[in-house]
Amino acid sequence: MTLTKFRTAAASSLAAAGLLFTLAACSTPAATQPTTSAPAATATATASAASESSAASEPCAGVKVIVDSGALKQSAANVGPVCVPADGPVLASKVLDEAKVKTEGTDAYPKELVCRVNGVPAADADITHKGGTYREECKKMPAAFAYWSLWVKPASGAWAYAQEGLATLKVSPGQSLELLYTVDGAPAAPTA
Repeated sequence: MTLTKFRTAAASSLAAAGLLFTLAACSTPAATQPTTSAPAATATATASAASESSAASEPCAGVKVIVDSGALKQSAANVGPVCVPADGPVLASKVLDEAKVKTEGTDAYPKELVCRVNGVPAADADITHKGGTYREECKKMPAAFAYWSLWVKPASGAWAYAQEGLATLKVSPGQSLELLYTVDGAPAAPTA
């Protein structure tokens, strides 16, 4: 493969990644499913979630970090909100490191994409989606229907889909940063 062909292939791959992220940001939210009453064993988890909810609204002098496994409902990945000290713009990857959030890219895009967060989804985990089940191998691009998305929120404002990846995105004090796992377009955006 010539250098020109390689550059063209690499540019096409990155353009496809950008399109995937843009399309995901424009997807419509799924209908809310009815809930059932929680068993007594989840009372502690519910109290913890309420505590985190109030922590989410507290001011943070640094960058607030949230990880939500969303449709996967795998609490092993969930983090936060955690306030990471920052006195100026800092790389999102560094903020996540300081919040003890471990991200893994794909074989093809080790730094540009997020395939797993704190080991989720596990390589042997079945991800149920409209088309059946899927297992994330983290080889090239994550599936267009099941992926981690990156969101940024100003101190006062709405969540916005990040226009850059972890390696280049900078966040500032007062902002919030969220990694959210979406399956079949749900959840469509962070809720905190």
